[in-house]
Amino acid sequence: MIHLAKEDVRHTLGKFIVTAMGVGMLLGIVLIMMGVYRGMIVDAEVLLNDINVDLWIVQQGTLGPFAEASRVHDDLQYTMQSVRGIAKSSIITFQNMQLPKKQGKIRVFAVGYDVFSTINPINPERLIRGRTLKTDHYEIVVTDKTGFTLGDKVRLGRNIYTVVGITHGTVSSGGDLLIYISIKDAQELQFSYSNKRIQTDRARGIINRDTHMVNAVIATVLPGYNPETVARDIRHWHHKSVYTRKQQQAVLTRYVVEKASKQIGMFTAILVIVSTIIISLIIYTMTLEKMKEIAIMKLMGLPNSMIVRMIVEETLLLGILAFLFGNIFSHLIYSKFPKRVVLEIPDAWVLFGVVVVASVVASFVGVKKVINADPASAIGG
Repeated sequence: MIHLAKEDVRHTLGKFIVTAMGVGMLLGIVLIMMGVYRGMIVDAEVLLNDINVDLWIVQQGTLGPFAEASRVHDDLQYTMQSVRGIAKSSIITFQNMQLPKKQGKIRVFAVGYDVFSTINPINPERLIRGRTLKTDHYEIVVTDKTGFTLGDKVRLGRNIYTVVGITHGTVSSGGDLLIYISIKDAQELQFSYSNKRIQTDRARGIINRDTHMVNAVIATVLPGYNPETVARDIRHWHHKSVYTRKQQQAVLTRYVVEKASKQIGMFTAILVIVSTIIISLIIYTMTLEKMKEIAIMKLMGLPNSMIVRMIVEETLLLGILAFLFGNIFSHLIYSKFPKRVVLEIPDAWVLFGVVVVASVVASFVGVKKVINADPASAIGG
């Protein structure tokens, strides 16, 4: 038996492949959008995983520094060390800032931490050159994407900092590049005011006491203690909001990236629908172009089932080729995006299933046209 789909595709092979490439680019964008969502989740947890503590103690009534403003006194860390079940505690600050460069400025997320604490937010596996901070002042660790090298001088506020270490793959929950400075430098940058502001405040009777504030106290729990139990005691006796590691992850995914993920999901769904419509239109056009041949086939006695099979097979082949081209396209360009894009095999298989279903649905347009074709139209043009 003649394989009609194979013969028809071979007859218009160039046009068929170009069409599949065009649809494939659209499907490639769908894969990229899935990768952007995955990248957002990965970015949201990079800093949390690097810090790797059991408890986050923050200002009462707040969700913590990843979701909203939080300020607590820096001496709270010593109070936490006396809490039953706490192994060690430290202080940390977070702030967005613009890192100056010759070509302009780079938006970064600065992490301030106690250099002499046993809790260090810099993951040694991410440190590719140099070292971590060793002094209280004027040293900075940056990520490689900032473009700085070891020994470079960076002006922040009133002071000049020396780059002593370079990390790779360190970003904030919002995808901004991470830098690390000492807690004392971070407090000065975040909470200190200009001389004129201090003079004006003093004239009003306001004294700047914010320089001894931090955004959170982080702590680890002794073996055998339940972090949730320790957190409950701190909430009750010290009037602070406390989040376990799992709860902090939930805050990040629910409050920080939730809306963005929903928006990406809706955009992805729209792209899939558009892809289905485009495939339908292509199949409909291809069917119209060979209506004369289809009418002749029916006049020769070929059953509708054989012609319908040709249409369905062509549509499936178009969808599969488009999926392959889409994978190639997405893997070629995903690294060019400014923020992390994570392409995962399960996502590709899900898209493949969607493409197969969409192709079958799209073929119904051409099938309907074939069934309604009049064999008599093959006679006399």
